[in-house]
Amino acid sequence: MRIAAARSAVAQPAAPAIRRPTPYKRGVTTVPLTDVAALIETTVPAPDEVVVVKEAPARPATVAAPVEPAPSTDASAADPAEVVAALAGGRRGLLARRPAPRRRPALYLAAALLGAMSISGASTGAPTEVATTTVSHSVSVAEQLGLRADEPAPEIVAADATDRLSELVASRNQRDADRTAAADAQAEADRVAAEAAAEAARPKVVHPVEGARLTSGFGARWGTLHAGIDLAAPMRTPEYAVMDGVVLEAGPASGFGLAVYIQHGNGDVTVYGHMDEILVEAGQIVRAGDMIALLGNRGQSTGPHLHFEVHVGGLDGTKVDPLPWLRERGVDI
Repeated sequence: MRIAAARSAVAQPAAPAIRRPTPYKRGVTTVPLTDVAALIETTVPAPDEVVVVKEAPARPATVAAPVEPAPSTDASAADPAEVVAALAGGRRGLLARRPAPRRRPALYLAAALLGAMSISGASTGAPTEVATTTVSHSVSVAEQLGLRADEPAPEIVAADATDRLSELVASRNQRDADRTAAADAQAEADRVAAEAAAEAARPKVVHPVEGARLTSGFGARWGTLHAGIDLAAPMRTPEYAVMDGVVLEAGPASGFGLAVYIQHGNGDVTVYGHMDEILVEAGQIVRAGDMIALLGNRGQSTGPHLHFEVHVGGLDGTKVDPLPWLRERGVDI
């Protein structure tokens, strides 16, 4: 009866050509229609030869997509006529294996995160104690250098060292003395240079009374020779040496009351009379501009003034007009 059914199925018109499955369906088992008779004649395995697949234990940390259970592949439970009809119709037979479902990238990411969490959880535990060794005794530098405490220290000070030290001290003292002498010489040189500069800047000829007024000139007056000039100024106005020189006389004088005589480097002598007070003495060296007296009204005088004379060649030399003499030396009265 089964054979008749199979033959009737073969007698049906041919089914359209089987289309090539897509890549993920290449695992489906197909049998050409020309082998239908061989398929019918194939001995069906006994029920006791059915292979049972044991389910694998589920992984707690893995998330998998739900998979539909595949249909049973037991050929003994299927009707041969139904198998032949399914193959003739181009459908997937009962013995065909369903393709494995595609895994999604999100599932891979979830699985990776779960694995990382499990690893980090496994690593969080109590810290491992590491034994350390502490040095309980002091380390001597002398021991490290190979020196012994009981050995006597070498004698550092010796006769030659003492001599050398004395030489160094003497050399240092000599250097200090040389530096002191050099500093003193430099200070003296600076002083001399300063004095030279001041000397160069100092005037060589000055006015005998600053701000005075000429009241009488050189020449005949009242029937006698007036041998000098008169310079009127207030009482006790300072009087100055007109040039560098040496004081020959300083004190009372006939007709002048008080008088000062100064001889200069060229031999000429200048005379200052009628002062109220003398500030220098005989033999004193004066320079141009040094104050020698205070103007007064002593002697034969009609008012406070300075009587100034010039004797060319010495104290007893020729008396000349002081105005041209001063003018020749840069002082104009």
